[in-house]
Amino acid sequence: MAVLAMLLGLPAAVASPAGAAPAVGAGKVTDFSGSGIVSPGDITTGPDGALWFTNSGSSIGRITTSGKVAIFTENGIQGPSYLTTGPDGALWFTCYNTDLIGRISSSGTVTSYSGTGISSPNAIVTGPDGALWFTNFGNNSIGRITTSGTVTNYTGTGISWPLGITAGPDGALWFTNDDNKSIGRITTSGTVTNYTGKGIFGPSGITTGPDGALWFTNYVNFSIGRITTAGKVTNFTGSRIGYSSSIANAPDRALWFTNQSSIGRITTAGTVTDYAGAGIDGPRYITTGPDGALWFTNLGNATIGRITTSVTPQIFRKSPTSGVPGTQVSLLGRRLSPATAVSFNGTPAEIVSDTASDVVAIVPAGATSGPITITTPAGTATTEYPFKVT
Repeated sequence: MAVLAMLLGLPAAVASPAGAAPAVGAGKVTDFSGSGIVSPGDITTGPDGALWFTNSGSSIGRITTSGKVAIFTENGIQGPSYLTTGPDGALWFTCYNTDLIGRISSSGTVTSYSGTGISSPNAIVTGPDGALWFTNFGNNSIGRITTSGTVTNYTGTGISWPLGITAGPDGALWFTNDDNKSIGRITTSGTVTNYTGKGIFGPSGITTGPDGALWFTNYVNFSIGRITTAGKVTNFTGSRIGYSSSIANAPDRALWFTNQSSIGRITTAGTVTDYAGAGIDGPRYITTGPDGALWFTNLGNATIGRITTSVTPQIFRKSPTSGVPGTQVSLLGRRLSPATAVSFNGTPAEIVSDTASDVVAIVPAGATSGPITITTPAGTATTEYPFKVT
């Protein structure tokens, strides 16, 4: 039962794809563990600049870009599946096994909603109309819930075992249908269009790409699909695409996806690169983080992973490693320009100069010992070891 295995987060019995040499600057993996990370599922960037993820059982986790983990176990979190940032500055999530839609504030306050029309809810996304839209696997429908909790349910012949959902570039919602091997489109007024064809076989995750098309994973025929808003389908296959379930639009204008034992990258032209190794262990879901890197959940070793792209800024070293306020510090790395901000353990600093490989900043008054962070339009970079303020 491939569908059941995917919904429960169980690995499928397929061979993992072969690895490939990483592009310059891309593919650096860090993984973060913690006592509260248990069979992590979906992951998304929150409104507070941290990553939020679901845990199998009854908790939702939060991890900062520096790796600090917090776990929320309040009432109302009952078997969370997917989550997304809502238009109201909170996180919204689905509870597949308990037919609930949940809301959690960045401080951890939880509200849960039930009602007719919510049946084994799966993926969830913020729509262009300011409501949350979700797939109902249990009753073959697409649901809509306002931030005040009003639920509307849409059914139709073009909705059959819906899984993933995303906001499209055309102002509609696009979703994957596992049962009839199709891609669906629903307007905010509820009109459904269904697209079938060669290249759609076991569609799961879906996202809007940098080229204005929709990109999706096919977990049955081990491929990545692309569909234009007019319904034209292209299918990409290869040994580096395996049992993929999640896909994300990245800052390097490529699509990144999870394989059973690796992280894949596909350009809009169809060129595929595969990353495997330490820190990647049964990856499930993937999202673009606030720091310009990709963040993913590892089912195998119960960790949260981070992988850099070819545009993610990186800091290799700093000089000096300590100093008093007023000291000029040189930060050496890659893709550091233009630096829009530098901070010492959260305290904003004056930037003296910046190039792609060297940013010079002044230790600000009131700074405390801790990491130094550089922000660029492509993301953020943080020193591996803290700067000591003397």
